[in-house]
Amino acid sequence: MAGKQKPKEENLFEELIKLRDMHRKRVENGVVVVKGKDRPLEKNRLGLMRWYLHPSLTNTVIRTLITFVQEIPPGSRTGRLHFQGGQVLYIWEGKGHTILDGVRYDWKQGDAMNLPLRRDGVTVQHFNDDPDQRVRLVASEVNLVDQFGVDRGTRFEVLEEAP
Repeated sequence: MAGKQKPKEENLFEELIKLRDMHRKRVENGVVVVKGKDRPLEKNRLGLMRWYLHPSLTNTVIRTLITFVQEIPPGSRTGRLHFQGGQVLYIWEGKGHTILDGVRYDWKQGDAMNLPLRRDGVTVQHFNDDPDQRVRLVASEVNLVDQFGVDRGTRFEVLEEAP
């Protein structure tokens, strides 16, 4: 039988044990306290973000969440994003509003906002209504990227970039 190779025999149970051991090692040696001073403030198409938990940060003890702080300069706005939703935001500093699927929601420091998880996703953009003070939003969501890919069952599109 020239040209034909016997399929490699796999032992998927043993592969599961290897994955378990890798997970245990990551948890044992992983970062428990993610320090803001150690995370860069990133300028990207959505604006200014400091990532604490992200699918590409593999050294933390958990990978089940995506968490970041987003800063909005005085009088400015974030980019406009379409994604699956399912995100919770805490308004750490400032005041402003969010346009969620065409509806305006006003908020201020100390408020929390829940972006619904929708089958067809949500479109969202945040605005800083103060001409003198920055806004800081703390955002967290379930890390669906590892389960469903970046589109997370809907589509993930930047519809408008931040200034």
